[in-house]
Amino acid sequence: MTETLASLGTPELLALAGALGWASGFRLYAVVFLVGAAGALGWMELPAGLQVLQHPALLGASGFMLFVEFFADKIPVVDSLWDMVNSVVRIPAGAALAAGVFGADSGAMALAAALLGGSLAATSQAAKTTTRAAINASPEPFSNIAMSLVEDGLVVGAVWLATHHPIAFGVLLLITVVLMWIVTWMLFKFLRAVFRRAQGFFSGPVKET
Repeated sequence: MTETLASLGTPELLALAGALGWASGFRLYAVVFLVGAAGALGWMELPAGLQVLQHPALLGASGFMLFVEFFADKIPVVDSLWDMVNSVVRIPAGAALAAGVFGADSGAMALAAALLGGSLAATSQAAKTTTRAAINASPEPFSNIAMSLVEDGLVVGAVWLATHHPIAFGVLLLITVVLMWIVTWMLFKFLRAVFRRAQGFFSGPVKET
């Protein structure tokens, strides 16, 4: 049975906006492709502001970028470089996708959704970048691949949970965001300490004259 997102209430639409924004910080192209494909296949009727995602050209472009990102994100160091390049895209795109849930006819709600989506995308992007940088400090590649696969699953799970159980998703999202802030701060301090140790190692002892 086709699910009509446009007929849902404000809490459900806000949950979807939050999911799109938050997941975009991890996998923007996966979000665009999955939501667009769901609309194109008739699994759900997308709100007017998101129907552009089911256009064949956008599906092709997002599908190609999803394919590239899937492998780039699992290669140590390459994943961090990929995150740096895409950081300028994920946050505004997350805001735009969240705003598209309400469309241009709901100006105030679309703006609120954009602020929500952009903030959540920035939060997940920061958590992802710092976590990957910390993992890349280890020479073995398996933890990097495992974390990437976890992020793949989180994106699919977030979109599904937001559309089927929005209240549960909202509670989990709030808890997750708080945990992400804590982890990001702790990892930032860890990476700063590692950087200082590396500086001290390469600079070597100062010779007295």
